[in-house]
Amino acid sequence: MRTNYNIIIIGGGPIGIACALEARKAGFDYLILERGCLVNSLYRYPANMTFFSTSERIEIGGVPFVSNNVKPNRSEALEYYRRVAVSNHINIRLQEAVSEIHPVRDGFEVIAASNIYTATYVILATGFYDIPVLMDIPGEGLPKVTHYYKEPHFYAMQKVVVVGASNSAVDAALETWRKGAEVTMVIRGEGIGPRVKYWVKPDIENRIKEGSITVYTQSTLSAIRHCEVDIQTPDGIKTIPNDYVIALTGYQPDFDFLRRSGILLSDDGRLQPLYNPDTMETNVPNLYLAGVVCGGMNTHVWFIENSRVHAEQIMRSIVQKTAVDQPS
Repeated sequence: MRTNYNIIIIGGGPIGIACALEARKAGFDYLILERGCLVNSLYRYPANMTFFSTSERIEIGGVPFVSNNVKPNRSEALEYYRRVAVSNHINIRLQEAVSEIHPVRDGFEVIAASNIYTATYVILATGFYDIPVLMDIPGEGLPKVTHYYKEPHFYAMQKVVVVGASNSAVDAALETWRKGAEVTMVIRGEGIGPRVKYWVKPDIENRIKEGSITVYTQSTLSAIRHCEVDIQTPDGIKTIPNDYVIALTGYQPDFDFLRRSGILLSDDGRLQPLYNPDTMETNVPNLYLAGVVCGGMNTHVWFIENSRVHAEQIMRSIVQKTAVDQPS
């Protein structure tokens, strides 16, 4: 099995695939290493999710994304990116988690689940969806608690607490309520988040206003037990019966992995990785970032639609580096 490449791309999501397409166009041999399935983060999205962006804004590699609706859904996106990967014969190894990156002479050593690879350049396109932001409260580890929402039927006829006020929390609340769940939302702020999709926001606000969905604002979940939960409200602790908790409290990049790779992070709480915005190269020479991982804890800065360009920026930088290295 071959283990040495010009470029290794860590992460097989849309931006990782875009980097692979640009690498091939530039004439580099490359390999994508993906810890899960193809576009693993999209696969873990809620089954009925609809993108905020239109299909043409999340296209990659110049391949048209034809959707049945103005805004594509999860199943259409999975099919699109799969077709892009298959039709372009993307060189990718799935279920190949990377644990370490070490600088070595003339490049990097990449330690993965089944092999050790070497490359002159490494691109991290690892996203942020694999590590949830925990509430750090008693009972969070109980089987009744999940930080990922998939589909609503499982929660029919159950008492469900949804933590959060973002798109994912609103979708989970509405879908489970429509399948017959008794839904309570716990929101840290004053109400539904300002980034909630404009065609969904009136729906959730009307369900709350009419009393179909109960909401505690300026509140936090403080403890979880097998048959009930405690909610810290402005008026004190409120204990309610509960069967399941869907804690959609956000996600974060693997900061430990970034630090172990030598990448510096900001010390202002945002933990933003240090990189050159023109080339996407980090403080570690020849180690690049692409996609949403660039935002650190601020996960609302980069999306597929505005980080597709990272693939082109990175490849321009690598092409310039290799041109300099060529003997005259």
